[in-house]
Order: sequence, then C-alpha cells, then structure tokens
Amino acid sequence: MCVACYVDEAMKQKIIAYNAEFHEVTRSPYGRDDEIGMLNLIDAQSRSAIVSRADASKVFDLSVDHFVGMPGWFGAGDQPYQIWMTHTPAGEVVANTMGVSLEANMLVGYSGDSISMYTHCGTHIDTFNHFGYRGKIFNEFTEKEHLGSRAWDRCGAEKHPPIFARGVLLDVAALHGVSVLPPSHAIGEDDIKACLKRQDLALRPGDVVLLRTGQMTLWPDMAFVRNTPGLNRQGAEFLAKHGAIMIGADNLTLEQTPAAEPLNFFPVHTYLLAEAGIPILEMANLEELAAEGVHEFAFFGACIKLRGATGAPMRPVAMPLR
Repeated sequence: MCVACYVDEAMKQKIIAYNAEFHEVTRSPYGRDDEIGMLNLIDAQSRSAIVSRADASKVFDLSVDHFVGMPGWFGAGDQPYQIWMTHTPAGEVVANTMGVSLEANMLVGYSGDSISMYTHCGTHIDTFNHFGYRGKIFNEFTEKEHLGSRAWDRCGAEKHPPIFARGVLLDVAALHGVSVLPPSHAIGEDDIKACLKRQDLALRPGDVVLLRTGQMTLWPDMAFVRNTPGLNRQGAEFLAKHGAIMIGADNLTLEQTPAAEPLNFFPVHTYLLAEAGIPILEMANLEELAAEGVHEFAFFGACIKLRGATGAPMRPVAMPLR
C-alpha cells in the first residue's frame, strides 16, 4: 500500500509541495556514465599545482583511530567497530592452524586479527550511492538497474580517485569564540561568509572545504554523537556553487542534527550526494590544524577501494602551503 494511504489530506499536500521544491537527482555534466561528480575537477594540472606548493616538513593527520567502543553512527542499528584475534602465539601452539611442528610454533609468534564495522565508522567518505531520492542516485542511476543483492554496481567507493587538492579550513567554532558550537547549531551562508572574511580567504573551484565545529573536543565521549552542530542546506548550496569538490567536517554527520526539514532527515546528504555531485568527508580531526592557525593547505586523501560500498575509511592528511 502506498505511503499516501496512511496520511491525511493536509499531510499529502505538504508532501507534494515539499517534493516539488527540490528532491530530484541530478544528471552529471560529465556524461551519462560518470560516477565521481565534482571529483572530475581533479586532473594532472591541478594535482601538480598543489603538490608543488606543499611543505612536506609538516604533516597534519586528519583521521581518528578505530577502537572498540568508539563513537559512531549506530542509531539505526548498524554494526559498531569490533576487532578480535584470529591467531595468537600461544593459541597457535595449541591449535596449530598452520600445520607445522611444535618447535616451529614455539619459535614463530603468529598474531592475526579480523574486524567488523559499518562502512561509515571513523574518518570516512560518503559516496553517491549512500543517499538518493525515490529509487535513484546521482546521475540517474536506478535501484532497479544497479543495486544487487550485496552492493550497488555504480558510484561505489572503488570509483573515487585519490584526492590531491587545495584544502580550506573554516573554523566556525573560533568565529563564535567557543571551543565547540552549541548543540544543533546550523552552519549557513552567513557563518561561511563571516569565516572567510575573518580568515582572509576566498573559495575557489576545486577546493576541499572542511568545517570545524569543535566536536572533536568531545571525542571519544558519546556526547560526540548527540545533536551535532553542522552544515545546513543553505550552507551546502553556497559551498557547492563556489565549486567545492568535497565537503567535510569534524562531526558525526557533517550536517546539523536533528534536521530542520520536516520530511528529509538528511537534507544536506541528499543535496550534496544526489543533486550537487559532491562527496562528503565525516569525522575529520581538525584540532591540530585549527590550533596552529592553518586555514589553507594541500589536502591528500584516498579511501579504501571497497567495491560498491556507500562509504569507506579514509586517512586524509594536510600539509601547509609554501
């Protein structure tokens, strides 16, 4: 039975009006087969330009480490990070999984482990098949044609190229004179413009834009996951229209939670991924960059090539510019 059958006429009209406002996937300007959107702006010339300006004497690691009990997006029942040993030196003496002599197991200390986690644990990217509208994702790929029993065959993490680009840190927490923004603070166009003015920066097409909310000052307390300050749709549109190729933040979801929209519980995700063709970086550790006042830098990052995945861990780094 259709969803409309469960709601009254007033709600039906609200849904119709809301869907008419936006909520349509975008066809890529880079062609019918494109799966990486704005990342197409990365080319040999842009890579060479930023690498030539990078000061490798200082490297900022923008990732968090993974550990049992870490904060993450688990509110929808997804798998928390787990790790367990599959081989231990003492265990091999007993189990002898390698089928060698006792003397060999006593000599060679063999340790091994396995992990299980949601692909959106820790510092990670969100790919275009993560969110869409009504059975479609970016570039009009459809669930009916491209979603198998295990994964999408379009727009997965394996399609993402390594990212070499100019990075810009917008320290919104510092703009407001606080270590961490208030819960559910919405970062819109005004905050972004004020940050750019305060930091004497201008956005350029091809930028990776990172927003500091100060949420990493709460890490790893579980307060990190609740009522996050973050980007709203207005702010996302402003950054997209200035040519950002990836947008990230130091919080759980990039965007403000809970959502201010009545029907779309992730309006920034759906806009950036399905409409703007801009991937997302979440849970970036921006504290060291902010502490040293580095607001413009060379950004380097590559995600794990998990075929068809809606997200994948990334270990991004930043280097100051010469």
